[in-house]
Amino acid sequence: MPRSLLRWSALFMALSLSACDDAPRFTQAEPGEARSGGEATVRKSDQNAFSMPSANLSPTRRLDFSVGNSFFRSPWVIAPSTTTARDGLGPLFNTNGCQNCHIKDGRGHPPTPDSDNAVSMLVRLSIPNEPAYAKVIEQMGIVPEPVYGGQFQDMAVPGVAPEGKVRVEYEPLTLRFKDGSEVELRKPKLQITQLGYGPMHPDTRFSARVAPPMIGLGLLEAIPEAAILANAQAQAKANNGIAGRPNRVWDDAQQKTVLGRFGWKAGQPNLNQQNVHAFSGDMGLTTRLRPFDDCTDAQTACKQAPNGNGPDGEPEVSDNILRLVLFYSRNLGVPARRDVGSPQVLAGKNLFYQAGCQSCHTPQFTTAADAAEPELANQVIRPYSDLLLHDMGEGLTDNRSEFQAGGRDWRTPPLWGIGLTQTVSDHTQFLHDGRARNLLEAVLWHGGEAQAAQQQVLSFNAEQRAALLAFLNSL
Repeated sequence: MPRSLLRWSALFMALSLSACDDAPRFTQAEPGEARSGGEATVRKSDQNAFSMPSANLSPTRRLDFSVGNSFFRSPWVIAPSTTTARDGLGPLFNTNGCQNCHIKDGRGHPPTPDSDNAVSMLVRLSIPNEPAYAKVIEQMGIVPEPVYGGQFQDMAVPGVAPEGKVRVEYEPLTLRFKDGSEVELRKPKLQITQLGYGPMHPDTRFSARVAPPMIGLGLLEAIPEAAILANAQAQAKANNGIAGRPNRVWDDAQQKTVLGRFGWKAGQPNLNQQNVHAFSGDMGLTTRLRPFDDCTDAQTACKQAPNGNGPDGEPEVSDNILRLVLFYSRNLGVPARRDVGSPQVLAGKNLFYQAGCQSCHTPQFTTAADAAEPELANQVIRPYSDLLLHDMGEGLTDNRSEFQAGGRDWRTPPLWGIGLTQTVSDHTQFLHDGRARNLLEAVLWHGGEAQAAQQQVLSFNAEQRAALLAFLNSL
């Protein structure tokens, strides 16, 4: 037997002796495990791996995907313009195109410490909730900062002042593994400078958010609500410190509170609304669902600036463009896993379960039969997320609530495709604000409900850590 296989066989034996009695033992890949997106899984692992249509889309349907892709990639321009299909940018905005944040449909990143160019990271704003704002909180999930609103926009059209600049600096934080090895984490310090409209409310809460990957969003939308809630109930019944909770958020179209599943705190109920709010907040573009510019009463030049609405009041983003972008974002396929049967990957998978990571990063769901698109229906998918909120501890808190999510609460992010981040986005910066420079740092920031898992990882030796990372990078 080759030396490498002997080494991993020894690790398997060690795991069998040390793992909990009820923890699964994986000695080979599970049937279909490489197909993370079911029949929609994409067989591509290069720099375009996150930009491919679901593998089961027909050639005719791929035409709509391509047109939606063109609107996702192309920049919007300032109104008035001869480019009437893509004018109306601003007056306040963060970027002029979706692709600028979701780099190659992948993960955004924070600005470098010596830069105030935060193109693929935005900053949410709010002030503490008060009973007088009950209706605002019901529909927005927050109380916006009175002058700057709910999102800080660092760019503007000519004649309108941008809201300011964003910088991030870091403080070192050292953790030690049981074997004596050390790792230095970095704790971000957000700085808002050059305010364009005067001082903010003294109790303003800030939350930096990098753009998440776009893959598999339609499949996540197709997970039955009952399956998500069943996980929450099972976790509560287990009474083992893991207690995921659904967020309940406002649906703009239905005008009622429903289950949230998208965004870092599960603050959006569906992909269409997620897209509409991104058009509005990120690019200052109106839609039929949000037919107004993102200007506060204090921003008079913003309110008076020209817009790209049609002569009869048609929004800047037409219903047809919104439909095509929705189709595109629903059908970005999930890449197939790599090396699922590798001894090191299997050893890492056992360690993942030994640490209890699967309690929140739920490996598998089956999508609903009545999914929004037929290609997404009845698919066995492996997102490694429960889409629930979990208390992640004081280290990751942003001290900012969002609907029923508290300052320490974050939705479990899907892990599928995470091992291709470097290939697609040319960086490995993780977590909601990009503070983690690699996957190991991301794991070590886990606290709160995940504190026990973090402590397990700190007890792993170098070989075990390498195996865990091999498993994560195979996803």
